[in-house]
Amino acid sequence: MARQAQPRDDLQLLQSGVEYFPALRALIDTAERSVWLETYIFADDDTGRAIAQSLAAAARRGVDVRVVVDGFGTRPLSDAIAAPLRAAGVQLRIYSPVPRLFTLDRSRLRRLHRKLACIDGRWAFVGGINILDDLQDPNHGPLTHPRLDYAVRMQGTQVDAVAQAMSRLWEQWASPHAIERAVREPRDQAASGKVSGAQLVLRDNLAHRRSIERAYLRAIGQARREVLIATAYFFPGRRFRRALREAAARGVRVRLLLQGRTEYVLPHHAAQALYDSLLGHGIEIVEYHRSFLHAKVAIVDDWATVGSSNIDPFSLLLAREANLVIRDGHFAATLRTRLLAAMQEGSHPIAVDEHRRRGWWQRAWGWIAYGLLRLGVLVSGERQRY
Repeated sequence: MARQAQPRDDLQLLQSGVEYFPALRALIDTAERSVWLETYIFADDDTGRAIAQSLAAAARRGVDVRVVVDGFGTRPLSDAIAAPLRAAGVQLRIYSPVPRLFTLDRSRLRRLHRKLACIDGRWAFVGGINILDDLQDPNHGPLTHPRLDYAVRMQGTQVDAVAQAMSRLWEQWASPHAIERAVREPRDQAASGKVSGAQLVLRDNLAHRRSIERAYLRAIGQARREVLIATAYFFPGRRFRRALREAAARGVRVRLLLQGRTEYVLPHHAAQALYDSLLGHGIEIVEYHRSFLHAKVAIVDDWATVGSSNIDPFSLLLAREANLVIRDGHFAATLRTRLLAAMQEGSHPIAVDEHRRRGWWQRAWGWIAYGLLRLGVLVSGERQRY
């Protein structure tokens, strides 16, 4: 008897908002049963208002529309966005609203950073793209080139996993001050290395504290040819840095595409404080300058991941994150082509000698930023795991 073929996932890589938002709106505009959306930022700009219009129109058609935004990333949610959504019947929730008064409660650092969408239980989006205009930055104003970021549109086996994750969050946070509760979930196969095809990998502060980090570490530990990581914020812990050094020592080509423009001063300079050690171990570093880098993607041989998780303490220790892990040579090659094009068009490789010739004040500022971020890890209560 012939062996039955395993169902395959239909995956499409989307680069930046110019590809992501039209794909998302097209499915929202034709939705028949449900549209669920989670995002860290829902901005009151041309893009945000266009998505809000599509969501409101779907709700008026009788579609079950649910939107969850983070209470810090979207602070505050504009009335110009929220009022029309609620008037149309969209169910809108704020994840962990930020209190008006100062508090030392460390749980307030645990944010909803994942970017997920599920339409009619048939289509899903996983990635790092907020509901935010590509050519507008909330802190720096207009951009001359689009923010570099990625998402995946998919059909297939993992759509149910996305829907279940979103449904669990919706149920857990049924009230504005709900407490995070443990849920019984299947064993994380991506972190154990047993994933084939695509697998959704979640990070939370209960059952899946290190799932995304473990998936990375296992892939890097098995690398034979290439490790290529593009991330907006790079401040890895000891395990991660050791895995990169060991891969380079095995002869694997290890490249990092990192933020070249200063978006946030502290993480930018703290990352640069790590350059000496990384470059000294044969790891290549390329800084992206054309626009702001917001990508959170990686390729390790034929393994790839696209998602919301940076390689920093916020993503790996505190936030709710969602990455899609894909074992598919064709998908990895497509993502690799996109990243290499970005590296050619708007990036600058960092040479060891050039980096070491920086002024003393630049080096001092880097180590001050490094120390402050390490102090932040200590304050978070996660020092032993980082």
